[in-house]
Amino acid sequence: MTTRPARHRPAVLLLALAAAAGCTAVPAQAAGPRAVVATHSCHVPSYPGQGYFTSLRVSGTSCRVGTKVTLDYYKCRIRHGRAGTCHSRVDGYSCRERRNSIPTEIEARVTCTRGHATVIHTYQQNL
Repeated sequence: MTTRPARHRPAVLLLALAAAAGCTAVPAQAAGPRAVVATHSCHVPSYPGQGYFTSLRVSGTSCRVGTKVTLDYYKCRIRHGRAGTCHSRVDGYSCRERRNSIPTEIEARVTCTRGHATVIHTYQQNL
């Protein structure tokens, strides 16, 4: 019977312990195409018109960029009237909006994406 050199024993021992604990090693390529990116809640900016932003969350980017995208999206919407919608890219982000509106107010959630970066904000605007 041959024995392994002493320098290989710690690696073999670690693999045996990991297998006993139920751990499996996954190659980096098998982990999936996207890395997990944390979502951060940010301080909401002041609403430029009559209403307010109720939340701002970013993933894969900074709160500063999220704030800029949020305000620039507002400016794009307002160019199309008080109850307007934005159909163009905002700072390179593609945005979609889901709204609930009544004759006196709009309540909406906006999701803007650019690659792996995401900016999500909600707002209420008085009409």
